[in-house]
Amino acid sequence: MGEIEKTNFLNENTDLEEDIDISCDHSYEADRIVANTFLSRGLSESPRPNGDNKEIFKNSCCKFSTYDWLSDIKCPIKKRFPIAEVQFKNSHKEFFLLPENETFETGDIVVVESATGFDIGIICLMGDAVQVQMKSKNAKEVTKKIHRRAKASDIEKWINVVNKEYDTMMRSRYTAWDINLDMKINDVEFQGDGSKAIFYYSSDERVDFRELIKILADTFHIRIEMRQIGVRQEAARLGGLGCCGREICCASWLNNFQTVSTSAARTQQLSLNPQKLAGQCGKLKCCLNFENEAYQEELKKFPDKHAILKTEKGDASCHKIDIFKKLMWYTYKQDTTHMLYAIHIDKVKEILEENQNNRKVSSLEDYAEINQGSNEETNYSMDDLKSVKD
Repeated sequence: MGEIEKTNFLNENTDLEEDIDISCDHSYEADRIVANTFLSRGLSESPRPNGDNKEIFKNSCCKFSTYDWLSDIKCPIKKRFPIAEVQFKNSHKEFFLLPENETFETGDIVVVESATGFDIGIICLMGDAVQVQMKSKNAKEVTKKIHRRAKASDIEKWINVVNKEYDTMMRSRYTAWDINLDMKINDVEFQGDGSKAIFYYSSDERVDFRELIKILADTFHIRIEMRQIGVRQEAARLGGLGCCGREICCASWLNNFQTVSTSAARTQQLSLNPQKLAGQCGKLKCCLNFENEAYQEELKKFPDKHAILKTEKGDASCHKIDIFKKLMWYTYKQDTTHMLYAIHIDKVKEILEENQNNRKVSSLEDYAEINQGSNEETNYSMDDLKSVKD
């Protein structure tokens, strides 16, 4: 290409880039959602002190939302179940006894009993579905009660204290850093009457926060309760999207964290790459456990991967396994090119049976379905996985 043609080519591409408008419209809907401090409590907008708030309660806004699948089932008249599940901030839910002389519905803002003072929450589940939910959460005895529906004055006070939560969290976080505490305050949840606040924090070590509590109590004039959460609980409270494209499990439905080990990744023939195995919390992904039992059952159908195949061209060892296609990839030990041969497990069993009868097969090529060169992935040591392993 000559200089003139090259100049014309560059000018055409420059003009093309200038014509492309990569800007996007400002989303006022997104700003409205972010500005809604009650979204974490399941309300699509700020509650109205003098209005009906059942319409703005959305289960889809709640973390660990519970849908009442029994609501459309018509049952014979019977005594109502006397317990309701009440939603607070994020995944904080509790069971309360219903008053005998009042009727409540899902979405009602109610005043509930607390250890000190009172709290305000939203009824998120009622009826027989509560009984199923209590069984799943192993909740045996319920002693706390719902006092009444929230009045306009209760809701106004509730709005004021909820709007202070973010500012309180940031100020307390800076205070902890100022006194050199190795901890991070992740969230603050005010009690409905404003007399108490729960501070959720994460830390790798035990923290002596007595001085911090004294400073926070003098600053905000409230009772302080500190609750330590792990990095997985922190990720659950923050939320986000996983590599599958869906909301991360710990933020949507998973509330029982089980130990995840690197053996699950080995069973599923995954590369021990910390960048691929770690979730947003920095630990091994919980989904590694979901299908692990199915992989273990499938692997029982495979011959021993440590068994050596003996051929006239030389001995061959297993390099990797494809569980879905039921293929085992073998390579000759003396082959410097590291050519891989994919052999179906049925044919591998035939070769092993021949070897047990002291007979060698001619070559792997006679049994292979696919031949390809070795594509070695980067090997990671166990030290690289220590940061993500439970």
